[in-house]
Amino acid sequence: MRFANLYVRTVALASLALAACSCQTAQKPVALLPPGGAPALKTSTPPPATVPKASTPKSAASQPATTPSPTYNQASAQQPAPNEAASQPSQPAPSASPDAVADVIDRVEKEYLAGVANYHAGRNEAAKQNFDNAFNALLDSKLDMRSDSRLEKEFERISDGVNHLDLPGTQPGDASAEQKSEPAPIDETNEVTPAVDLNVKAKAQAEIKSTHSDLPLMMTDQVAGYINYFSNHGRGTFLRAFERSGRYREMMRSILKEEGVPQDLIYLAQAESGFHPLAVSRVGARGIWQFMGSRARGYGLERSLWVDDRQDPEKSTRAAARHLKDLYNQFGDWYLAMAAYNSGPGTVQAAVRRTGFADFWELYRRNVLPKETRNYVPIILAVTIMTKNPSQYGLDDAAMDHATRYDTVTIDYAVDLRLVAECVDAKPAELQDLNPSLLRSTTPQGKKFELHLPAGTKEQYQTAIASIPANMRLWWRYHKVQPGDTLASLARTYRTTAKSITEANHLEGTELDVEGKLVIPVAVGKHPLSDTATYARRITRYKVHRGDTVETVAENFSISPQMVRRWNGLRGDSLRGRKVLALHLPVTPTSGDSELATSKTSKSLGHSKKAVQKPTQKDASYITADSKTQAAIVRHRVKSGETLYSIANTYRTTVAALKHDNRDVAVLRPGMILIVQQSR
Repeated sequence: MRFANLYVRTVALASLALAACSCQTAQKPVALLPPGGAPALKTSTPPPATVPKASTPKSAASQPATTPSPTYNQASAQQPAPNEAASQPSQPAPSASPDAVADVIDRVEKEYLAGVANYHAGRNEAAKQNFDNAFNALLDSKLDMRSDSRLEKEFERISDGVNHLDLPGTQPGDASAEQKSEPAPIDETNEVTPAVDLNVKAKAQAEIKSTHSDLPLMMTDQVAGYINYFSNHGRGTFLRAFERSGRYREMMRSILKEEGVPQDLIYLAQAESGFHPLAVSRVGARGIWQFMGSRARGYGLERSLWVDDRQDPEKSTRAAARHLKDLYNQFGDWYLAMAAYNSGPGTVQAAVRRTGFADFWELYRRNVLPKETRNYVPIILAVTIMTKNPSQYGLDDAAMDHATRYDTVTIDYAVDLRLVAECVDAKPAELQDLNPSLLRSTTPQGKKFELHLPAGTKEQYQTAIASIPANMRLWWRYHKVQPGDTLASLARTYRTTAKSITEANHLEGTELDVEGKLVIPVAVGKHPLSDTATYARRITRYKVHRGDTVETVAENFSISPQMVRRWNGLRGDSLRGRKVLALHLPVTPTSGDSELATSKTSKSLGHSKKAVQKPTQKDASYITADSKTQAAIVRHRVKSGETLYSIANTYRTTVAALKHDNRDVAVLRPGMILIVQQSR
């Protein structure tokens, strides 16, 4: 069976898959029998004071409890539709014995791990077959996945795992692409077992005596080893995170102080994600604070079709502070609280009960914690010591990011970020950067959303958006008039009519003021760039409601009707007989924006109208030759993993030239079209 059939099965099992449990970046990806448990941490467990303590120093005093609040983090993958519900069987499935469940999970895991091994070995076809077999093992077992949390988690885990792999040919159509994300640094650091340099240890031991921190600091061989690592092989990772911290440090310290937890817990985020809002760990934890899905919900972080609050730096910081406070109240020790943040409170509590010691270093010595958790606390301590002593570690000249300043406007309508960018004279990428919690290029429909705008542009936005009808803000556009623009050319570009543009802007003649802005009334479903959008790799399952048609669903989700038909094997507009639709949501500004940019750039370069275009390869790159300048214009389609530097090297040009010819593009996304002037 082809692996593509995975999507049909995923849709059929939509209502059965639940989010992965707790925030535990150290959890191994291959947990055959993950234990069940409620996502929200309970503080009613017996206080650890009754457990004997080792002789190592105790941590800070207990903090007063507070109520949980929202936070942000980039977690795993598929976002369930709010009204989603798959059809249920007429008879309940028989409950399964624990042994039967364990047998099924064992078979699924063997196939899944074999698929991962084949994928990394470059055997993609064999990997597809393994993943197909893994899903078949779940489907053919006839077990009710709702009857055992292990089955639910196993389904979600292998779904997320497969969707994170870039397997060619596993997506319907050719326009899907994965949302851009950043590997979480903690995964790489946790795999390292650095050697101890006695000189480094002695130096750091002396520094601790004069280092002020509201976290307890200790020097051990493990901490010294990671200081040595971050000073040498891991310096690039450490330096990038240190520089990026300037963007969030002020905001995070303020929130940590408000919540009554040590402000130096900010270094936990530095170790986890390098302060990257789009960081994703190998087990699906997301965001600056690396929340897993169900733990995020327990602290008020929203996950929906449109947003994932784990990717919101401010909300996720507040949630992380409250989660860490709850963990401290449970264990009475900040080291144990950090360990529990990594592997889950149940893992740490079990280690304490097993040994009788509520002390991290004693648990470390007895080797009763997962390897990743044993390394986790030393990593954070090493980061803390180095960051608080920048001169000793050569950080005084680091190019620190500036704190992000922005205006906030609360809206209750859906709007495309490209229109927002046009309203405030910004780039769509800048709006996405200010609103990292958005999973799509549009804001949520039918609910309030706090839209972040470049500082000082709130009034400008509100004035400009007032000219666009509220129900048209996903489609209409603003256009800054360029030399040579006419009503007829704009009508062709935006697939509308000159009359509509004239009426929308109350124009009396046909002359257009250069640099002036026009409202462009684009018809619903007729956006000129809609068919070349970049779509999320993961499937969103939409339950069809009475009265739905292909056109109305496409309008609601800002997707072209053609793509809805392609993904679901439909021909007309009727959805009669369909219960669920498989959709891939837009996640970035469309590659069509780049196409438009390249056409304008070509015009400005003055190339002959007789220039010959011919395809040079299957990825739709084209070359336009100019006989006078002996240069070539290449339209390069960006592939996954490519950078401006790698593309510049390929075409023997410079990054500066690429940016100049592509409207100062800063972020590349798969499918984007770049124009390249290639010397001959």
